[in-house]
Amino acid sequence: MLKKLTGLFYGWRMVAAASALRVIGAGLHSFGFTVFFLPLSQDLNLNRTSTSLAFSLARAEGAVEGPIVGHLLERYGPKPIMVAAVLLMGVGYLLLSQVHSYTTFLIVYLGVISLAHAGGFMHAPMVLINTWFIRHRARAITISSAAFGLGGVLVAPILSVIVQTWGWRWGAVTGGVLFLVIGLPLCLTIRRSPESMGLLPDGNEAAALAPGQDGAKQTIKSEVDVTLAEALRSFAFWGSVLAAGIRNGSYHAISVHFVPLMVWKGLSQSEAALLLSVYAFLGMAATLILGWLADKANKPRMNAFILFAAAGAMFLPIVSSSLWALFLFTVFFAAVETTFPLGWAVVGDLFGRKHYAKIRGYMTLFYTWGGVLGPVIAGAIFDRWKTYEPLLWSLVVVFIVAGLFFASLNRPWQRATGQLPAMN
Repeated sequence: MLKKLTGLFYGWRMVAAASALRVIGAGLHSFGFTVFFLPLSQDLNLNRTSTSLAFSLARAEGAVEGPIVGHLLERYGPKPIMVAAVLLMGVGYLLLSQVHSYTTFLIVYLGVISLAHAGGFMHAPMVLINTWFIRHRARAITISSAAFGLGGVLVAPILSVIVQTWGWRWGAVTGGVLFLVIGLPLCLTIRRSPESMGLLPDGNEAAALAPGQDGAKQTIKSEVDVTLAEALRSFAFWGSVLAAGIRNGSYHAISVHFVPLMVWKGLSQSEAALLLSVYAFLGMAATLILGWLADKANKPRMNAFILFAAAGAMFLPIVSSSLWALFLFTVFFAAVETTFPLGWAVVGDLFGRKHYAKIRGYMTLFYTWGGVLGPVIAGAIFDRWKTYEPLLWSLVVVFIVAGLFFASLNRPWQRATGQLPAMN
């Protein structure tokens, strides 16, 4: 009935709400961390390893919370988790503006800001969209993930201007206010599933229902339904974990150090922040374009190709400091952002909707450690050698390995449970 009245499947409204939340979260927090990186380090007299450690510990926190969040999402749905995350991050950034030591910085960043970030801004939107879509899963997930880049394009530059003009503390205050004023109303629009509204995934309720049947009880016969126990026994689970873990370590080693890396290559902080916006825009564009095609493509092989291209891009800042070389490096590296939503769309294809939250949560427990170690290793390399070159050489190999693991998800022996479908 809702679809007939509005002409638009309600799931796309969920995509819009989740995307808006991700714009805020990415612009103020994910991209915001690299904007805060140097001024906060200088103000608190920290080296790059120490500052990177805070980011890595936050990701470790998210990894440990993964299974718990997965169970909570399956039981209560995304909305309560999103509300908690917005509240904690809003209050947390207001508190961050008042820290004056490394200890209090860690307490606020880890104990308040990052406590529910992964659950509310990473897991919950993905679970929400995976629940509302099957045939258009990759397209819907990539729209939400493209919003991550949009946050870097729209919000991060404004945050950078505030930080450069009035200092990082006023930037933190701005972030806290925006989380509370914009984030909370968006959370209130969330609806748990199409079945909870008498609909079916993808907006096909009218065609899928037999006369007299209730949409909330109707199932999709073609959908797989893999339990957590079955998933844990499959290569699909562990292959996905290894692919994502290696990719995460490589990606976050660069993304957290993006501005410091560009400053090392001779750009000013303002120029590096501008290139960061370009990187965010390109990541968003690549995610939208490739995500639009992904539902009809071989997703694991697409991910592998992107990571192989990223491996080649690492040579650019090694051999040149020209603006064109750094821009081209940014273009190729930005495409890596696409592998996040495509990877989770693959997980949805392999395991279905019913237990997706728990399976994703347990995957997070394992794969996130790559993102934990990557930024710290990158910071330690620079502190030791005063150059990022050894890191870039290492990432050539690591991106190739991650691509090979993604490509391996096409093999028929991934279907250990007997339910897992072969990739397109």
